[in-house]
Amino acid sequence: MITQIDVIVQAIGDAEIVLLGEASHGTSEFYTLRAELSKRLILEKGFSFIAVEGDWPSCYTLNRFIKHDSDAPANVREALRDFNRWPTWMWANKEVMDYAEWMYEYNSDKEAEKQIGFYGIDVYSLWESMIEILDHLKRTGSPELAAAQKAFDCFDPYKRDPQSYGASAAFLSEGCEDEVVKLLTDLQVKHKHRGAMDESALSDELNALVAVNAERYYRSMVRGGPDSWNVRDRHMVEALHRIKLFYGSGSKAIVWEHNTHIGDARATDMKAEGMVNVGQLIREQYGDEHVFAIGFGTNRGTVLASDQWGGEMKTMKVPEAQEGSWEDLLHKAGACNKILLFDQNVGPFLETVGHRAIGVVYNSRYERGNYVPSVMAKRYDAFVYIDESNALSPLNQKVLHF
Repeated sequence: MITQIDVIVQAIGDAEIVLLGEASHGTSEFYTLRAELSKRLILEKGFSFIAVEGDWPSCYTLNRFIKHDSDAPANVREALRDFNRWPTWMWANKEVMDYAEWMYEYNSDKEAEKQIGFYGIDVYSLWESMIEILDHLKRTGSPELAAAQKAFDCFDPYKRDPQSYGASAAFLSEGCEDEVVKLLTDLQVKHKHRGAMDESALSDELNALVAVNAERYYRSMVRGGPDSWNVRDRHMVEALHRIKLFYGSGSKAIVWEHNTHIGDARATDMKAEGMVNVGQLIREQYGDEHVFAIGFGTNRGTVLASDQWGGEMKTMKVPEAQEGSWEDLLHKAGACNKILLFDQNVGPFLETVGHRAIGVVYNSRYERGNYVPSVMAKRYDAFVYIDESNALSPLNQKVLHF
């Protein structure tokens, strides 16, 4: 019997990059369905790694665990403890833990070059990445340590305060761009001279790439406008490309990120605002035929989020979607879960409609602002609709219910 996931796997065909979205960072079904689909892609189509909207250092700890590294954490819960920067629930949750255990078992009898990986390609971990580089270069007695120490010393006076650094770099010309670019260049040269599957060298290089692009991100952030968004999404694409190169010719990547990143920006109002995103850039660089993007959405239910940046996580009610929105139309077409493939008869899906997007900060009282005008058949190749969804299950953390 053909299942709904079978339909998606067949539609993906020979794509080498599959982009799996989510309408929120706090919905259980989005995580579990992405996990099940990723399993199928790994088992049946030979996909090589998962790249997620997360920090490189914390995701790399989980990567070392699932690859059975000798110095990895002893169990999956310990491996997930490094997800300690807000919003912790994005990756330190039961849904990710269950999938990580599956990856661990899958890799248990595989040679190193056949093991799947799990990597964070976001840009926020500037200080954490610098510390990771320093620690590794010190342990290995690497000659690049001097450049790393110089870069770290440049950032150190800002006490891990991105706003303070951004203001100094943008308005006082007191940035650290030269130092981190020099460090990245040194580590790239080092990586070229190391073995093709030397993952520690890849980690140093990606941490340095984070430092370079995070410096640019925080500098542009204080100026406002679309530049900081574009720096972030271009970084994620560059990080993904470097990991694919590490895995070699023919490698295939699965990306887990919010719909606002993986759905083509050209099919939304982002284009008019001068913004690009991962979905657009990946299609442009690799070709539409090599990329398959799947959006996810829900009509109502609960979600794990906070009502302010850095605030306590709460299980919040997600009200029924607004009249005339994409999610409302799908609900009215039948109160059941659905999969839509935009490969034929796309005429009905070429109109611009509002498509719900929930961030880590959410307040249903301002629901009207949570809809992105979208041409769905151009934004995605397929869409997974969950009529009623449930909040994520965070690990070992107190959750408020509202």
